[in-house]
Amino acid sequence: MRHISVYVLSLLAIVFTACKEPPEKQVIRLVSEWSGKEIRFPNRSIFTSLGKDTVDSFNEVGKYRIISYVDSVGCMSCKLQLPRWKELIRETDSLLGNKLTYHFYFHPKDLKDLKYILRRDRFNYPVCIDLQDEFNRLNRFPSDMTFQTFLLDSLNRVVAIGNPVHNAKVKELYLSLLTG
Repeated sequence: MRHISVYVLSLLAIVFTACKEPPEKQVIRLVSEWSGKEIRFPNRSIFTSLGKDTVDSFNEVGKYRIISYVDSVGCMSCKLQLPRWKELIRETDSLLGNKLTYHFYFHPKDLKDLKYILRRDRFNYPVCIDLQDEFNRLNRFPSDMTFQTFLLDSLNRVVAIGNPVHNAKVKELYLSLLTG
């Protein structure tokens, strides 16, 4: 009986580890799956500044856009990294001028917490607080937050995928694509 249970547990361990996709293959699959894909936007995206004042930022479209979606799973402040986004925005603005725009879609579990983080970090760039998670439902983003940020062309097609504030190599890739 004991041998059978060890055998069954060993078999289950093999099955579960065999089914898990290696990280390298996951990256390759996601890049190939999302490359050139058109990102769809909700009909009515309301952007606010510091979680208060409504602004009309979506019409500001450069040749490229960086779109970042952040959901409420886990540490919101850790995921957002707003000071690093501000730094990246300043850097790309000085390099590219109005060639690039940023659009942030946040789906918070705790709206109060998100508004506090926006004020605390003085993140006065327009964000869409998507309480109904419409943006994600339209696009079915990968669950891994590493793959919830995209560089889009003027037709909203994915040029590159990855979060440039969480990964220096992704930032280098984005900058090389943007500077040609």
